[in-house]
Amino acid sequence: MRLGSDQRRPVRTAWVAACAAAVLAGGLGPVVPAVADADVGTVADAAAGVAVATSDAADVATSVARPTAAVPPTSAGLPSDATPATYTNPVSAGVTDTFPDPAVIRGKDGAWYAYGTQNPVFNSQGEPGERILPILRSTDLVTWEYAGEVIQSDDVPATWRDNSRAWAPDIRYVDGEYLLTYGLSTGGLAVATAPTPTGPWTHGDELLVPSAPIDGCPTGNIDQALFTDDDGTLYLYWGSYDVLCVSELTPGAGELTGPVTQVAQGRRAEGAYVVRHDDLYYLMYSDAGCCEGAFSGYTVKVGRSDSPVGPFVDDDGTDLMAESSKGGYVLTSNGDGYAGPGHHSLITDLAGQDWMAYHAIPEADPDFPPVDTRNGVLNLSKRPLMIDRLDWIDGWPVVNAGAGPSSGPQRAPVTSGPVSSTFADGSLAGWRAGGDVVVGQEPDTGPYAALDGATLTSRDRAGGDLRAQADLRVADDDGAAGLALGTGAGRVTAWVDRAAGELRLETGRGPRAQRAATPLPDNFPYGDWNVVTLDREARSGAYTATVSADNLKEPLGSVGLTVRGAAGRVPVGVTARGAAAADNVSLVPAARPVTERVPDPQPGALLPEHSDEFDGDVVPGTGAARTGADGAGAETTGAANTGWTWVRGPAAGVRLDDGALTWPTQNAELYQGTNTASVLTRDAPTGDYLVETKLTLDGVGVNRQAGLVLYADDDQFVKLVHSQLGLLRKPGSAAQTVEFTKEAARTTSTPPSAAYSAPMFGPAPGETTWLRLAVHRDAANAEYEVRMASSTDGETWRWGGVWTLPDDQPLRTGLVAMNTAGATATFDYVRTYALP
Repeated sequence: MRLGSDQRRPVRTAWVAACAAAVLAGGLGPVVPAVADADVGTVADAAAGVAVATSDAADVATSVARPTAAVPPTSAGLPSDATPATYTNPVSAGVTDTFPDPAVIRGKDGAWYAYGTQNPVFNSQGEPGERILPILRSTDLVTWEYAGEVIQSDDVPATWRDNSRAWAPDIRYVDGEYLLTYGLSTGGLAVATAPTPTGPWTHGDELLVPSAPIDGCPTGNIDQALFTDDDGTLYLYWGSYDVLCVSELTPGAGELTGPVTQVAQGRRAEGAYVVRHDDLYYLMYSDAGCCEGAFSGYTVKVGRSDSPVGPFVDDDGTDLMAESSKGGYVLTSNGDGYAGPGHHSLITDLAGQDWMAYHAIPEADPDFPPVDTRNGVLNLSKRPLMIDRLDWIDGWPVVNAGAGPSSGPQRAPVTSGPVSSTFADGSLAGWRAGGDVVVGQEPDTGPYAALDGATLTSRDRAGGDLRAQADLRVADDDGAAGLALGTGAGRVTAWVDRAAGELRLETGRGPRAQRAATPLPDNFPYGDWNVVTLDREARSGAYTATVSADNLKEPLGSVGLTVRGAAGRVPVGVTARGAAAADNVSLVPAARPVTERVPDPQPGALLPEHSDEFDGDVVPGTGAARTGADGAGAETTGAANTGWTWVRGPAAGVRLDDGALTWPTQNAELYQGTNTASVLTRDAPTGDYLVETKLTLDGVGVNRQAGLVLYADDDQFVKLVHSQLGLLRKPGSAAQTVEFTKEAARTTSTPPSAAYSAPMFGPAPGETTWLRLAVHRDAANAEYEVRMASSTDGETWRWGGVWTLPDDQPLRTGLVAMNTAGATATFDYVRTYALP
């Protein structure tokens, strides 16, 4: 069902496809002095190597050596309105055909880099085969260009098996270099490092985690992600189908150390990604099926904890280690043309707004033709790169306030503003220097500002709620680097203080001075680039500073301070005690958080002619009415006085009992060519509607299910059931799940063939579970959009994803109880409501 239609404005953006500029060669370049306490104009054109002089110190003019390659383009020098006002998904359109499992980081050159799973990214251009861990580059998170690959096809690491493919990279900035981990399709986790986001890459001599499950973690060893806690401990999360695990890592991600802890399990759970928000740890992951084309049920979910090793619980309080499905929806399909949204990473823009990068499958063009890969000829789904706003509402993350993937123009991330300097042209234009400020240059950053006991303050100012950000580095053991808002005695500075070992906020002088500090980890990398942010809330005077290696929501320190009378327009500055360096300095209006979810479907008027309280004397469909054949050729019987019709029925043992329909589960299936289960159906209303039942399923065992169905025929239906399923990695388990599936024709096969979906999973069912299906007939696209919800109290509903069915034959509402005998389903009622 379409959600938040007022937030969706459909368009498509064209993208530029070009090779990224070569990375600068060599180390620290020459530096250019700047004038102390002067308005600084152009000091040096570092990129072109032009010698210039300061206005009152021409005799000390120094040239900057010409680099061996052009400085990579950045957002520096762009006008403040250069960031596109809107973007349209998928953001990789026109650049690559697909970009699965994206991981995104901001490089120290000020650009953003995305890394994807090995896939046929240029298939539409006639290129056979795949690129191994492709890289995209962007200066605005909206317009992307192709930037190469991590691994060349003729130079795979020796740790790979012959048929290995590289999956699901994760990228971090650790110990002054880019650390990329990835999984192998044959199992096992690998590590590569590079001095710049595009390489050159050095590959580990051994796998970080072997191909076989390790002690304490019975899972597929893929889909890894790193996380650094505020004490400096580095963690690795990994797992797939069906258990997620975590272990500490030695520094630099050398090897696992300490205990391995299982933190989540669920049918097809994978893609773990942990962030810290408001002093809680959030484990986001994807479950259901990732790669079944338009039949993919991938969904992003979340649990939270006060520890990076759990226990994590979802928004219903269910432990992610429970033998059940889970809630905590972050991102689900919404019927707007994309199936299976998932396997994500997070980015924070310059305004402080979080964004989710993920892939999804276009339902109109979901599949590649057969592709020749290292693992043979495969049928692969197209999974382009998507981005959407991530909101934090009532302590939980959710994409687009619950509206799901966007399919039209959306407001773009903030990647430039009143101040957004990367010093890429080697200039200090627009800045005022106090003391020794020079322009340095390195292969990763390009030009940057080097300060020696000096300050650099922007000419431009901004007012209201603000976010300032900079990459800072402290060279001296007794030094410090700071990011500041304001001037004079009213300046508020966030110091990364190496001598004190702390992140400190301070303002004022003498008796009016205010300070607040938090210790930084003993292993804090002062000598590497770190991202410092400084937020100001104008009305309250609240300032908050954070520091992290890469701004991927894993802060190494955070501190707050309230300063009265600090609401005016202010510049941003960087400052140093001793030798320090600054780059990528920005000042922009702070993001305004979204605090309310989009409305969920609500039932309108009850439609009695399409409902049944099961309080009559006649078992549905068993009166002397008629016998015939339905559209699928199955035998049906029905009774006009009950409104119900059986497909292959009545089912054995079905009865009315104390105002409820009791139905023993059958040894029968409703699955592709095996259609032996009974289905109890009745006419659905015209227009949009919502159908609900209250279900109790007793008896525990694998492969028993009962619930609602919207049925056109045996090969075209959606089904929402309480289902009991075994976890693949845990023999003997019987997970209680809410399962949402569909079967329909796969139109991309020739001829179209019946396909069964990789299911979506809802929150854990209870002893009694309420189920809802909301149905919208989308005339423009000739389809039904069906959204699921479940509840364990009949009052609090968790709304999940959407399946679509073609609108080429009428749907009927119905019930099923099947798969394996041994349980009993009790339906208290079926109620159908108009949907406003």
